[in-house]
Amino acid sequence: MPQFDFQSLISILIVIFFAIGLHEYAHAKIADAAGDPTPRYYGRVTLNLFKHFDPLGTIMIVLTALYGFGIGWGKPVPMDPRKMGNPRWDHFMAVAAGPISNLIQAGVFSLALRFVPGLIDAPFFGNLLIYGVMINIGLFCFNLLPLGPLDGMWLLGTFLDEKARLAWTRWNLTIGQFVFLGLVLVGQMVPELNLISRVIRPVMQTLFRFLMGVP
Repeated sequence: MPQFDFQSLISILIVIFFAIGLHEYAHAKIADAAGDPTPRYYGRVTLNLFKHFDPLGTIMIVLTALYGFGIGWGKPVPMDPRKMGNPRWDHFMAVAAGPISNLIQAGVFSLALRFVPGLIDAPFFGNLLIYGVMINIGLFCFNLLPLGPLDGMWLLGTFLDEKARLAWTRWNLTIGQFVFLGLVLVGQMVPELNLISRVIRPVMQTLFRFLMGVP
């Protein structure tokens, strides 16, 4: 992984701008296409990516990316599944679109690294592309965790019956979000207790090797 310096910081900020912005735009665009007017009402069906940023989530990505991760979140896109054509599965696709957008971005960066001669050896572009793969993989894996306000919570809820889904959603949006924030903060202060890292790091490493064509 690249060493931290000013060029690395600029690379991280560029990658984060697109990683978060396109993630949240993907949520909004698919929900809008499914017939839900809520994201458009709140001005979120836009490629003005600045509208999709959450300050705390962005700071989190910067700090973790400096140490080899890239986990965080953007400003949640308001959605109302009841206004979608097929509420359960349209909502599932709208939620899944965010992490999928990060996996696609990671794939694009990795293809550039692998097949465009000389980019890996260019100091700035090499950094940019490596962080592009790493941060987007981190966001993909992190957002699939079924906890708190993360995408994984909503995705898992799709497969529960109505009563269980309501209880699951209520718990995650109350107690669960504090459990989530506690895990994040403890993990940053005490690396040995970083349970999130222990869960997603092996998956991240496997995806990184696969995208980079490393056995």
